[in-house]
Amino acid sequence: MSATLQQNDPESLTALILELNGQVASLRDLLIHIGQDRDCSELREKIRRLRRNCVEGCKFIAQLILPQLRSAVAEGIPVYNSHHVLLFFMSQLLLRELTKCHRLVQVVPMDMSGYYEKFLENRAGPSNLGNVISQILLCKQITPDFNQEELCSIAKDSEEIVQLLTEMQEFLPKQETNLEHQMALTEDLNKWTKKSRGSSLCKNMRFLCCIRRTNYL
Repeated sequence: MSATLQQNDPESLTALILELNGQVASLRDLLIHIGQDRDCSELREKIRRLRRNCVEGCKFIAQLILPQLRSAVAEGIPVYNSHHVLLFFMSQLLLRELTKCHRLVQVVPMDMSGYYEKFLENRAGPSNLGNVISQILLCKQITPDFNQEELCSIAKDSEEIVQLLTEMQEFLPKQETNLEHQMALTEDLNKWTKKSRGSSLCKNMRFLCCIRRTNYL
């Protein structure tokens, strides 16, 4: 992620979360074009890279937040961290987009053979040596199965986000845990945010475009 973080720097952490929010929103918008006129090999590769960035971003920010929460709990100090709550909600939203992405790749696969051939032609000789030798020995062109690799990669990413959500949920305030089961990712979330307008958490949440209700859902 482009933002840097100094230890115990809330502003830098906020910048990281906002950057992650923008990436998750961009992933959501790109997935809309799968199966449409703009769908192409370049779009699928862009989705793959952005998806990986989102997953790694969630894991990176969690590694910054969770150790402090664990330390506070171990010392018997009650914890409430608005960054942690926002990351939890964004991870939920990312998991939903991963599920959607997995299903779209299944239903609308993309022939990436031309894209990979162009990619291999542009690679430097030494880095492509192993692939060339394999092609000579097998007497055939080796083309990666993009769709199958994507399905496996998305499934792995989803498992990692589920595990991350489980770890983060342990440190959520009780009322936030109930909210996650009852209102998160529904129309009621907007109503809850409006009622809690005075809280700092809700003020932060209104800046996150992923939290708001989307038109295409």
